[in-house]
Amino acid sequence: MNKLFVITALLLVLFFLDWYIYQAVALLTKGSSENVIWWIKLIYWSVTGITFTAILVYNFGNPDWFEGQTRSLVLAGVFINYFSKVFGIIFLLFEDVTRAGRWVISLFQNPEPSGTGNSIPRSEFLAKTALVASTVPLLSMSYGIISGAHDYRIRRKQILLPNLPKAFDGIKLGQLSDIHSGSFFNKTAVKGGVEMLMKEKPDVVFFTGDLVNNESKEVEEYINIFDKVKASLGVYSVTGNHDYGDYKRDWISPNSKAKNFQDLQEAHRLMGYDLLMNENRFIEVDGERIAILGNENWGAGRFAKYGDLDKAYKGSEEAPVKILLSHDPSHWDAKVRPNYPDIDLMFAGHTHGFQFGVEIGNFKWSPSQYAYKQWAGLYTEGNQHLYVNRGFGYIGYPGRIGMPPEITILELKRA
Repeated sequence: MNKLFVITALLLVLFFLDWYIYQAVALLTKGSSENVIWWIKLIYWSVTGITFTAILVYNFGNPDWFEGQTRSLVLAGVFINYFSKVFGIIFLLFEDVTRAGRWVISLFQNPEPSGTGNSIPRSEFLAKTALVASTVPLLSMSYGIISGAHDYRIRRKQILLPNLPKAFDGIKLGQLSDIHSGSFFNKTAVKGGVEMLMKEKPDVVFFTGDLVNNESKEVEEYINIFDKVKASLGVYSVTGNHDYGDYKRDWISPNSKAKNFQDLQEAHRLMGYDLLMNENRFIEVDGERIAILGNENWGAGRFAKYGDLDKAYKGSEEAPVKILLSHDPSHWDAKVRPNYPDIDLMFAGHTHGFQFGVEIGNFKWSPSQYAYKQWAGLYTEGNQHLYVNRGFGYIGYPGRIGMPPEITILELKRA
C-alpha cells in the first residue's frame, strides 16, 4: 500500500509537470489549424501515457520485462523527459509569479468594475524560451546516448619512474575500467572499443573493476568480446563496488548472492583475466621483475570495503617498482600514500567522470570533482602516481556528454 501511495504521488507530480509545460505548447500553437492542434495534443499526451504505463509496469509488473539494457533505456527515457521539462518550468514559474504580482498591483492601481477582471496574458516570448530551455537538455542527453555512449577515446600518458628496471623501459600499459556490461545496448560498438585497445598492442592490460551493474549474468553475452583483450605479459583485473551484488536487494538467500560472486570470478577466468583478490603477481622480462598488486574494492567513503592492502602488498617488498590496481581512487590518499610510499603507481576508475563534463586543453570540469579529489586523468604526489580512468561503460544514464568513454595507454620510462 505504501508503494502504491508513493507511485500515485509520483504520477500526480509528473502529470502536473506535463500539464504545466503544455500551457506553453498550447499558447504557441493557438493560431494553428484544429487538425494540427489535435495532432500535437495527441503526440504530447501519448508520450505521457506511455511514460506512465512504463512506470506502472516497472513497479507492479513482471520484473523480467525490465532487465539489463531495457531497464537502463526505460529509466533514462523517463529521466530525460522530466529532467528536461524542469528547465522549462523554471521560466514558466518565474513568469507566473511575475504575472501574479502584476495582477495584484493592478487591483490597487486600476480597479475594474465588478466582474470585468484584470487578466494578464502569458508572454509568448517566455513560453518560447521555456520550450527552448526544455529542448536543449532533451537533445543533448539524447545525443549523449546515441553518440556519446560508445565514442571511445584513447588517452595517452607517459610516466617517469626512477626505479624502473631497464628491461621495462618503454613498457606499454593498457587500462579498461567500469565496463558495466549490464548497461550496454550496442554490442557492435563495444566490440569496436575492444578492437581499438588491441590495435595499440599493449604489453600488459589492467581492468580496474565494475564488470557488471548487479549480477554476474549481465556479462555472459559479452565474454566472447572481452576475452579478445590479450597482452604478452598478461591481463590483470580487480573487483569494483558493483561486482559484489550489494545493490541487488532481492537475493533469494545469502548463498545465492555468494554464488553470484563466484560466477563473476569465473567470468574473469573465462575472459583470460588474472583476477587479483588482495594478492600480487610478478612480471618478469629479461630476468628483471616488477610487482602488480591487486586490491579488492576499498573506498574511503560509503562504498564497501572488501580490500586488504596489507595482504596484497605482502611478498612484493623487494620489487623495485610496484603497481597497484584498486577500483576507487579515494584509496590513494586514504591508505596508499600514507602507508605505502613505495607503491609507485596506482590505477583506478569508479568515478566515470560523472559521464558529464567539459575538458578543453588543460581545463577540465565535472560534477565528479565535488565528490572526489582525484576523478579523471593523471595525478602525481612526490614520486607516487595515480591514474583514474574515466570508464569504458556507463550506468544509470546510458550515455555520456563531454566525458567520452576511455581506453588508457600509459608508457613507463626510466627517469
